[in-house]
Amino acid sequence: MAMDAQQRTEFVNAYTKTLITAWSSDEYRARLKSDPRSALEESGLTLPADAEIVIVSADPETQPDGNLDVQVGLWEAGLASGRFEFHVPDAPVVETAELSESDLSGLSGGGKGGGPTVLTCCCPCSCCT
Repeated sequence: MAMDAQQRTEFVNAYTKTLITAWSSDEYRARLKSDPRSALEESGLTLPADAEIVIVSADPETQPDGNLDVQVGLWEAGLASGRFEFHVPDAPVVETAELSESDLSGLSGGGKGGGPTVLTCCCPCSCCT
């Protein structure tokens, strides 16, 4: 059963909330495994009472199932079959490399070669220039 655009958006928002909460809370991640129905409902994913819920801890590097389109397909399949599978990969690794002095000077208005930085505005009001 294919979802319409609004249903897809609602699902994606709730699934995203599930991922972010699982990545930021060990307690929530544990509840997602021990009591997935209530944890998913907390994120906005209400499932039928007789639904089978499967939580897969997927590694996005080795398993392509972390793809959002795959998860949407799994949700749609669950709506038809009653078996809902959710892929919840480990939290993504964030690069924490430090910037050098020259990198920072270019970002803080120093510009190339010590000259003035030309600001570009994101809107037509011209308040930034």
